[in-house]
Amino acid sequence: MTQASDRLDATFSALADPTRRAILARLALGETSVGDLAQPFDMSLPAISKHLKVLERAGLIARGRDAQRRPCRLAAEPLQEVSDWVSTYRRFWEQRLDRLEAYLQEAQSAVPPSPRQRKRTDARKRR
Repeated sequence: MTQASDRLDATFSALADPTRRAILARLALGETSVGDLAQPFDMSLPAISKHLKVLERAGLIARGRDAQRRPCRLAAEPLQEVSDWVSTYRRFWEQRLDRLEAYLQEAQSAVPPSPRQRKRTDARKRR
């Protein structure tokens, strides 16, 4: 596996957990301490620390040291790599959907109107 593939794997693995996604959402608002990050969750501080280690290993957060505080901040570079990877598939699906739309438009124009549709059209013309 390539280094880029390993980074993507680590990022997706970190993002797979809803607690870690919630932590990232909080950090998107700005730098905060581990204690403040742990506050909304019904889990111990060591459990939060394990989540933070996973996020840190994936490169999604950075932790500093400020006297007794260990502030965390979002490191969004791996999210850009995920976005780039997903955009390849987005283009693929957009092309497929464009072809489907063209096919459906062609199919609709080739189908003669049903007797019921003809009656409505004829009734409108008479008005």
